[in-house]
Amino acid sequence: MSTAILTGPPAPGSSLDGDLRSLGFDVRTASDADEAGALLATVPAGERVALVDPRFVGHLHALRLTLTDPRFPAAAAPGALTAQSGVRPALVRALTAARAEGVADGTDDLTGTVADALDADGVAVHRPQLGTLVAAVPTDAEARHRARAAVDAVDDEAVRLRSAVKAHDGFFTTFFISPYSRYIARWCARRGLTPNQVTTASLLTALIAAGCAATGERGGYIAAGVLLLVSFVLDCTDGQLARYALKYSTMGAWLDATFDRAKEYAFYAGLALGAARNGDDVWALALGAMVLMTCRHVVDFSFNEANHDATANTSPTAALSDRLDSLGWTVWARRMIILPIGERWAMIAVLTAVTTPRIVFWALIIGCAFGACYTTAGRVLRSLTRKAKRTDRAAQALADLADSGPLAETVAWLRSRGNRQYVSGPLLAALAAVAVLGSSLVQGDPWTVVGAAIVYALLSGLAVSQPLKGALDWLLPPLFRAAEYGTVLVLAARSEADQALPAAFGLVAAVAYHHYDTVYRIRGGTGAPPAWLVRVTGGHEGRTLLVTVLAALLADRGDDFTLALTALAVAVALVVLVESIRFWVSSGAPAVHDEGETA
Repeated sequence: MSTAILTGPPAPGSSLDGDLRSLGFDVRTASDADEAGALLATVPAGERVALVDPRFVGHLHALRLTLTDPRFPAAAAPGALTAQSGVRPALVRALTAARAEGVADGTDDLTGTVADALDADGVAVHRPQLGTLVAAVPTDAEARHRARAAVDAVDDEAVRLRSAVKAHDGFFTTFFISPYSRYIARWCARRGLTPNQVTTASLLTALIAAGCAATGERGGYIAAGVLLLVSFVLDCTDGQLARYALKYSTMGAWLDATFDRAKEYAFYAGLALGAARNGDDVWALALGAMVLMTCRHVVDFSFNEANHDATANTSPTAALSDRLDSLGWTVWARRMIILPIGERWAMIAVLTAVTTPRIVFWALIIGCAFGACYTTAGRVLRSLTRKAKRTDRAAQALADLADSGPLAETVAWLRSRGNRQYVSGPLLAALAAVAVLGSSLVQGDPWTVVGAAIVYALLSGLAVSQPLKGALDWLLPPLFRAAEYGTVLVLAARSEADQALPAAFGLVAAVAYHHYDTVYRIRGGTGAPPAWLVRVTGGHEGRTLLVTVLAALLADRGDDFTLALTALAVAVALVVLVESIRFWVSSGAPAVHDEGETA
């Protein structure tokens, strides 16, 4: 329960008391600022508190956006202010200061004064963009009449439905999903369903679709394509439900992000199993598609983390991009060519229904490779032409995304004792990736690959031995991902062990989960996973070296290499999943709803 304190009796005919109660507030009325302060002291410490001017006239959804969004410690709009439990002491100080200044209820703007005082006290007060929604504090009868007329002129529910849709979705989602999925979200909200329940339904639907694809029959492929699209509709609905009902949560953000990858990769596995039933081995293509997709996402994550809080962060390339966005058709073209999740899942669903898994994977790999090249090239150009000053926080985020283990950390510590970095980090990372990937691609002594993996560990440690504030340092995490995942793929493909590729698929999936989990912890403001987890799982360089040693020892010994990869996949999955679930279920991280990949 939350408590709303009206700083005076509502005006005759006002629905304010009922509106606040419908939003879950226990409404109390104070006769003046002094009594409001006294009431505030009686509210239990863990509750959210709202101060509302009794003269408030506006839409219910304006109050909902201001007073019930759990993502912000404090929020304000004309005539309304809320503070969560963590900033209650600051609210008491602000209210005390307002009373000391002689701000009187009924004539002065008490809530606005308190909000300004919170800002001055260092509390970031969120002020939602209301658009056409009305939130006003009229001071006379004529102003009240105008405000009520403005409320009547705008359909509160229509605005709420529009705002439920993510602002920057892709073409397919915007024109083929959102026109009706928002109504499904409203239907769910009115029946008390939560976004997490819809997210879980989307996952289950996608897993059933993967099972249908695994049958290897045309009917199964058609059912799989239809169910995959249904899963995507539900995937859009959960976020729209969160925005419609303002039901944001840390758990919801984690589920939404990780389930997207689980659904897509499970469907890849289903297609590979279905193809195997028909005598076609496409596991290498399935794993290649997973590697490409994950590396592309890491490019997005690391570039954004490196630049989102940088200063002087402008460039001619960024200015050109902004100009292109002012032309309507280029916006849609640029969103479509990167193959966002909506276009990607639509393509997978249609091709699954009418073609073969091999064709699905080749189309996916070609499309994802083009999208990855396009986005990476644009970001490299932006980085080279801007004079950004990156912060310590950004450098730490990149270091966390790098996922360096004990070997690289030791090399970095030894190298940091020197005074100079002779070679740039991205170049060292590129050399490291070329060394291990190139040696694994060339036929020869398997121990040569092990030697290359040792060189990889040394070079990757040198690459992270200095703060990652360079123009292209954001390239390190994707280069490390490409090296690790690619090495596992190549060694499994070259192995004579039966079922080595499916085992490698499981290993890369487990490691990729760890890397996505790292991203969403950083985005949620909770920092990277604990250092012990990175050390136990070996870091990217430790796992790469271990896989090369296993390949050298076991690749020609029947199924031993497959068993070793499977055991490693299970071990990594258990460790990272248990820690991830423990963290997201029990953490005190603030409620978030990450918008994730463009849909």
